[in-house]
Amino acid sequence: MQKGRSEILTPSTAGTKLTEHAVPKIIAAHGEAGRWCWEEYFGGRIRNANTRKTYLHAVRNFLHWCDTEGVPLQEISPGMVGRYFDLHPGSTPTKKLHMSAIRGLFDVLVQRHVMILNPALSVRTERYSVTEGKTPEITVEQSRQLLKSIELQSAIDFRDRAIISMLVYTAARVGAVAKLRLGDLVDEGNHLMIKFREKGGKDRSIPARISLREELDEYLVMLPINGSSKDDPVFRSAVGRTGLLTESPMSAIDICRMVKRRLKAAGLPLSASPHSFRSCTATDLLEQGISLEDVQYLLGHSDSRVTRLYDRRQRKITRNIVERISV
Repeated sequence: MQKGRSEILTPSTAGTKLTEHAVPKIIAAHGEAGRWCWEEYFGGRIRNANTRKTYLHAVRNFLHWCDTEGVPLQEISPGMVGRYFDLHPGSTPTKKLHMSAIRGLFDVLVQRHVMILNPALSVRTERYSVTEGKTPEITVEQSRQLLKSIELQSAIDFRDRAIISMLVYTAARVGAVAKLRLGDLVDEGNHLMIKFREKGGKDRSIPARISLREELDEYLVMLPINGSSKDDPVFRSAVGRTGLLTESPMSAIDICRMVKRRLKAAGLPLSASPHSFRSCTATDLLEQGISLEDVQYLLGHSDSRVTRLYDRRQRKITRNIVERISV
């Protein structure tokens, strides 16, 4: 897109043109009251770091667009907000997320009497309905193939197998797996409990099946001796291509990249991700007759409708139906 007064920044250009901590001048123009609202919203009300980053990008992008249009904060109207989203290049879910971020900031500005009304309150985005999740699918057979493809020659191999097994057998989110500390692995005698810190501040304990516990034991004995306190990370990064482990934790991005490498080495579709294992596990359990409520509890969903998005049984039924068309 060529530069113009109504240009909407992409995430990359927004990140380079707009610093993370500076208060946008359209807000700073209202002095300490504006700065207070900005800090209250992003520094006080939004506690999740990922949400804060996403909301910051959305709000900065919108305020930058208003600034290029030459419209001060007090003159932003519902029509302007609607026109902005008419120009917005994102998908419907992205637009809804960005609208939520913008409405939230305006709510704070109204509450602190910087603005009289919230101009985004009455603006509607497109309707969006989801009956099946968009997480790329990986089947039970493919998951087995992936685990079998790992040749156990170094500590990295034992680590990667343990991570993938944990994603499969606990249905935990990749972020929760990356946050695990040694103190989160609690030996209760006849079984091992794994304590996950999930998004939304939820703490969940999931028992490790026997095979997962064995794989964890085989991996943990390879950790550096000086990195064995309860606050040390379970899954460690590697020293280049040496096959040696460091004392630093793997990030969620590190785990995603590892899964992609392992998928490629196993000759499996690269569209799958760590989140695909949650869908695989949910569908597998539901096919075996496990109740939706039990699967919902395992996945940590507060609403069963979210759990249904992970159920890919209907997709298989659809495939069977279309194959029977006689044309």
